[in-house]
Amino acid sequence: MAPPWCVCRALLPALAIALLGLTAAAGPRQTPALELAQELAEELWSAGLPGDLPELEPECRSLLAAFAESSAALTGCLGRRARPVRLCQGCHGHYRRLLAQYGSIARAVGNSSESHNCAKSILTSDRLQIVVTLSEFFNETWEAANCANCLKNSSEGLSNSTEEFLDLFNKSLTCFEHNLQGQATDLSPNNYTEVCKNCNETYTKLNDLYNHLQRMNRRGGESAHSAHLCIDVEDAMNITRKLWSRTFNCSLPCSDTVPVIAVSSFILFLPIVFYLSSFLHSKQKKRILILPKRIQSNANLVNIQEKYS
Repeated sequence: MAPPWCVCRALLPALAIALLGLTAAAGPRQTPALELAQELAEELWSAGLPGDLPELEPECRSLLAAFAESSAALTGCLGRRARPVRLCQGCHGHYRRLLAQYGSIARAVGNSSESHNCAKSILTSDRLQIVVTLSEFFNETWEAANCANCLKNSSEGLSNSTEEFLDLFNKSLTCFEHNLQGQATDLSPNNYTEVCKNCNETYTKLNDLYNHLQRMNRRGGESAHSAHLCIDVEDAMNITRKLWSRTFNCSLPCSDTVPVIAVSSFILFLPIVFYLSSFLHSKQKKRILILPKRIQSNANLVNIQEKYS
């Protein structure tokens, strides 16, 4: 519930308008009473009721307006670059400006000694805390996208590896489009032999670079975030792989064919070698066990012959 002084101050304009309306409608017979009412209204206006609502200092208003503009610009950038995902490469400048504006609000203090602290007035003066909520939303979105893995350490631009990947990605899409246009009149829609043959080298380089970036990222290569690559790179690779394998039905030749065949053959022959060695070993052992029995039987036979001779 609002305090009484606030209610009175809110009713002052209505009271003044009502008094002026009565003056116009009453006529000369009620002049003394209306004059008294007008004097009372003037006294209320000039009373300077205590507890006037504080307003933001000019510096704080400027900081809040700048943060609002940065928030609107970043929101628009994220929305426009949602599909295909190009958040990190297109919105990192807006995000840096938003962080700078929020930092200015958190550090700023009014010019005069009686002015309110801008951080307190803007960030924590109400339950909803809109500025804090917006800032947390943008930070969580940026961290979930892992944009730090696409950018340089200072976040001023894309890293060299990201630019190399995007360059190969654009070359792959250009190759797909060029070969599709070339075979559109000669081949059936489901036959993409030319695409697979002519774009195999570019796609292989792109796929190898992506796998290399993943390995480097797990080792903590260019950034401290090791869960995923940034969403721009992941989305670009997903798009390319779907086109290559599902749409064009292409496949990459295995470069490790000889080692794979050698290892598979070795594993395949292991049971044969095992059983063969077991058989030979058991047969030799059987011979060793039988040999003394034969000698013993021959000796007994000699003794019997000598006994009856």
